Amino acid sequence: MYHVYILQCRDGSLYAGIAKDLKKRMDAHAAGRGSKYVRSRLPFSLVYSEKFNDRMGAAQREAEIKAMSKARKTRLIAGVNKTLLLAFLIV
Repeated sequence: MYHVYILQCRDGSLYAGIAKDLKKRMDAHAAGRGSKYVRSRLPFSLVYSEKFNDRMGAAQREAEIKAMSKARKTRLIAGVNKTLLLAFLIV
């Protein structure tokens, strides 16, 4: 299982990445061992993730997200969070 994720950094910037083990990758980012970009903008919040069965699908989605404008990424994040909130309220 692979994950494509978006982090929101301290400065408000968004960082997209891919990981086989999401928890391990988040721990690496938090410890400053993930990426130079995130390391220089700690702390961060995980604001979005998607699961994929194979690396190729995850890599393609990561490329799509990285090509998006910040405004579009923000809408993607907001849409997912709204869906999760609605699902929580319905249950």
